[in-house]
Amino acid sequence: MEVFNLTPSDSSTFILTGIPGLEPAHIWISIPFSMFYIIGLLGNFIVLFVVWKEQTLHKPMYLLLCMLALTDISMCTSVMPKALCIFWFNLKGITVGGCLTQMFFLHTVSTMQSAVLVTMAFDRYVAICNPLRYATIFTSVEIAKLGLVGLTRAVLIILPLPLLLSRQSFCANHIIPHTYCEHMAVVKMSCGDITINRTYGLVMAFVIIGLDLTLIALSYGLIIRAILRISCKKAHQKALNTCTAHMCVMLTSYTPFLFSSLTHRFSQGFSPHVHIILANLYLLVPPMLNPIIYGVKTKELRDKVFKYA
Repeated sequence: MEVFNLTPSDSSTFILTGIPGLEPAHIWISIPFSMFYIIGLLGNFIVLFVVWKEQTLHKPMYLLLCMLALTDISMCTSVMPKALCIFWFNLKGITVGGCLTQMFFLHTVSTMQSAVLVTMAFDRYVAICNPLRYATIFTSVEIAKLGLVGLTRAVLIILPLPLLLSRQSFCANHIIPHTYCEHMAVVKMSCGDITINRTYGLVMAFVIIGLDLTLIALSYGLIIRAILRISCKKAHQKALNTCTAHMCVMLTSYTPFLFSSLTHRFSQGFSPHVHIILANLYLLVPPMLNPIIYGVKTKELRDKVFKYA
């Protein structure tokens, strides 16, 4: 699966070491990692199946939840099969083209997920603050358009990362102390000037996350203000429950990402294995928790899941 054309000098192989310093414990580490991965896949596929089967769930909120489930599945699946091959079979080699392709898909899906979370926040804002116009603003067609816009944005933003790296010459030591091809880990393998790569990656990360978090914070600020004005206690509680689920998902998605990204770039004081474990948990924990959060906090979805249990 090599998407990017490379010069002959770059058509070599990288070695992914796994978790540096903890190689003897790879088998034991793989147990919770594989469990998180399986639980995440199972939970998200259940959400997709139930929403697909139940006509009553063919609503914008649940269509967005399906988009979130697809990004969760794609994000962890782009990394975990290779990581488990390293842990179980010591298969550490990956071609440069394969590495750049993995990096492209991983960061594209991650950026796409951020766009989905912004759309979900806007969906709740319209549903609570302007309910009379909700059905006309959020239709299935509009959801599809927003999804396409989010995907296009992700591809256009992330595509320069592997393209810039494909023009670099890599050092003789092709050992990447990681379980997957994370952008900064690959950048550090280059022997050339990586100023542009580092700057673009850092700026894009903070622009995307900064813009998306600002929009989410604005939406939820207006939502909380509207909730506080609701006089009906039952409606107040229903709106609060829905928002609580969304806010929990935001925290589980953005907090590990920001912490992992910052510690990888400003690594003083952190052991290498801490970086790698955090980076993997960022890809495993949100996909595992998101279906559980929505299943617990959203009664309509929970009832439909139990129907098939």
